Amino acid sequence: MARRRGRRDHDGVEPYWELAFDADGDVDTVRREELLSGVEREHVTDLLVFAHGWNNDKDDARKLCRRFFAPCARLAGAGVRLGYVGVLWPAIRFPDEPLPDADPSAAAVAAAVGGPDLDPVTRRVLDRAFPGHGETLDRISELLDERSEVASRVYEFGRQVRELVSLRETSPARHLGEDTGPGEPAMLTDDAVQVCELLAAARADTGRPELLGNLRERVWDGAYELLRQGSYYAMKRRAGAVGQLGLGPAIGLLAADVSGIRVHLIGHSFGARLVSYALRGMPADVRAVKGVTLLQGAFSHYAFAGRVPHDPSRRGALYGMQRRVDGPLVSCHSRHDDALGRLYPLASKLAGDSTTFLGLWERWGAIGYNGIRSVAGAKRVKLGQKVPAKGCVSLDAAAVVRRGGPPAGAHSDICHEELARVVFAAGRIALA
Repeated sequence: MARRRGRRDHDGVEPYWELAFDADGDVDTVRREELLSGVEREHVTDLLVFAHGWNNDKDDARKLCRRFFAPCARLAGAGVRLGYVGVLWPAIRFPDEPLPDADPSAAAVAAAVGGPDLDPVTRRVLDRAFPGHGETLDRISELLDERSEVASRVYEFGRQVRELVSLRETSPARHLGEDTGPGEPAMLTDDAVQVCELLAAARADTGRPELLGNLRERVWDGAYELLRQGSYYAMKRRAGAVGQLGLGPAIGLLAADVSGIRVHLIGHSFGARLVSYALRGMPADVRAVKGVTLLQGAFSHYAFAGRVPHDPSRRGALYGMQRRVDGPLVSCHSRHDDALGRLYPLASKLAGDSTTFLGLWERWGAIGYNGIRSVAGAKRVKLGQKVPAKGCVSLDAAAVVRRGGPPAGAHSDICHEELARVVFAAGRIALA
């Protein structure tokens, strides 16, 4: 079969390839072979590999790649031959979440589907993300439409969400959902009425005060948020599988095939979790990864910890993985990210945990909100300061990651030249 050259439709972002994976981390082998042969043919010295977060279709993911990569060719110095890879995996973004710089028509769609009913647009997104769960989604839709005052309906809704995000016994993602030890999110096991009230309160705190209305309205608004957060938990789990079982081995093959290739991993949101778990899936002797840049990473700030403070018997699932990077692992974080700062800790708390509401952020916080925690020797810097040459680095990017409406805040405000420069600094790519 003839190999296609890197895609040429990315406004100067070329050569460009894609690595596509299914929910279990199985790779599209044709695209993988195109990448392996193309990198050598195009004499690429530095390969930028970008994994998207919650995007509801491949076109959205490609647009995000294009926007983030846009300044890179202009930044590259003499002797640098860049190549670009978009990592595509089956993720999801609820359509009511506006994106920075979205066109007016997209903003209108977001406003139109922002209510607690399961509108047709959101239903199509969920059908794509959870194939084979049509009956479950039908019942979820009925319950949201009904908005019953009977508590048993809320409990049924909770059971339906749990069924929606359940995995088959043989799924490789079953044990890749938690970053600090085994368990199931409390939002899927605790009292559903209380969970929905908490989620509604957190959602109101992100700029939707109308959600603090009467009890019935508040509970069902919280139920819609439970559906969102439950879906995102499934995507978080899926990202771990794609990274460890898919992208990691692919990087190993690339390093073996193309001598001297320098790989730079970049991930946004759950894509940050994906590229981090790829380190665990790489052969231990691979030294091709020269830098990792995590943009608003949606996973635990203790993922790399040698000892989890609230449970000294545990360590982070990615403990020591930063040593597989021949350079630094940089976590860009922002206090303006409401998805991670307000909703993520509630959704991440595990069943059986007795943490008070005020303690949630310390115990269950995200790496993209306040950086890397409990890693010996980890450094903290601000955007514009020199990036350390190795180890874990928390970089405060709030100066540019600051725009976005409810409920996610600035979670997706990542396409800035300043952040592209962080990638170059982390990977020691020569600048023009």
